[in-house]
Amino acid sequence: MRNVTVIGSGTMGNGIAHVFAQHNYKVNLVDISQPILDKAIATITKNLDRMLAKGSITEEVKNLTLSNLQCNTDLKSAVSDADLVVEAATENPDIKLKIFQDLDQWCKPETILASNTSSISITKIAAKTKRPEKVIGMHFMNPVPVMKLVEVIRGYSTSDETTGKIMETSKKLNKIPVEANDYPGFVANRILMPMINEAIISLQEGVAGVKEIDTVMKLGMAHPMGPLQLADFIGLDVCLYIMQVLYDGLGKDKYAPCPLLVNMVTAGHLGVKSGNGFYSYSDNSKELVVSSMFAKK
Repeated sequence: MRNVTVIGSGTMGNGIAHVFAQHNYKVNLVDISQPILDKAIATITKNLDRMLAKGSITEEVKNLTLSNLQCNTDLKSAVSDADLVVEAATENPDIKLKIFQDLDQWCKPETILASNTSSISITKIAAKTKRPEKVIGMHFMNPVPVMKLVEVIRGYSTSDETTGKIMETSKKLNKIPVEANDYPGFVANRILMPMINEAIISLQEGVAGVKEIDTVMKLGMAHPMGPLQLADFIGLDVCLYIMQVLYDGLGKDKYAPCPLLVNMVTAGHLGVKSGNGFYSYSDNSKELVVSSMFAKK
């Protein structure tokens, strides 16, 4: 597999495109408009420059990576010669299902169709195609160029051959693939999101404040980032969505989203992306400032 199409040029999509291109795959990055794609290429270039400054890549690798990238706003033409398509569109089931219906019609019969979804059922996605054995989850971690893990999720009908190819491809990207079966949340979010949800419950019940909860988990459990800061980084709307997937799919009260999380998302306090979550964020400061709604009176 040498020709890869990545659908979606946001945070995850441009990171996935970056990694494939850096490892000498020919990458077609697709999004709905050229300005969005231009922004993605600028982000990739900035990240490459940062890696170059740290000495982790050479100027030749940077130039190779950029030369392996092309952009496209026409999905049909972008996937016509793809050996592998990695979908990294917004985490919306209706959008993803429509994309895979189209891919099934437009891609070569042997093309593998992968989704970077963090929670949507691979089996459900595959059922929208006539090649369910070639549909698989390829869940990268953020930031993609840095994080080593790829969750490889087998749908109900995913073949051993497809799984083997994606495991091997992940290794060629200098990643560590871990195989998982298709159940709500897979492995990463099945464990991570309830922990974040419990941290929010602890805050809501007054067990401790924002900084105190995060400090306990960083210093006591050796987490690089506290769960509330991590929730802000992921996006509180994404956390809520995944908790709802777990709750609906597993039907247990322990997966019910915390009411405080629901209220914050309803109010538009989504974390870093909105500038305010458990912490307040500004472009001019890297200091973590607890949001005024949680500041001690």
